[in-house]
Amino acid sequence: MEKHFEGEVVGHSATLFTAAFDQSTGVGTYVAMESFEGSMQGREGSFNFVHSATTSGSDRTAEFFTIVPSSGTGELVGISGAGGMAVDADGTHRIWFDYQLG
Repeated sequence: MEKHFEGEVVGHSATLFTAAFDQSTGVGTYVAMESFEGSMQGREGSFNFVHSATTSGSDRTAEFFTIVPSSGTGELVGISGAGGMAVDADGTHRIWFDYQLG
């Protein structure tokens, strides 16, 4: 899948996504690896990040989100950190990054 980012983070990512998920109950766990290309606060480059979470159908638990070490290129070389994701009631996914540039 491909995602598009708007806001302080502008660009797109190619995503490898897999899940063990029961659609009838909305219960399951996913794991995603993303390769982002674009800009963060005006700095151009790319980096990879990984995230996962479990849901009982109405929540997100056991969340994991990290920027892959040494994956940054361009003006994002040395990027490190973590982040998170929230899912709005309408299904919109909002990702944020807590990052440092080394």
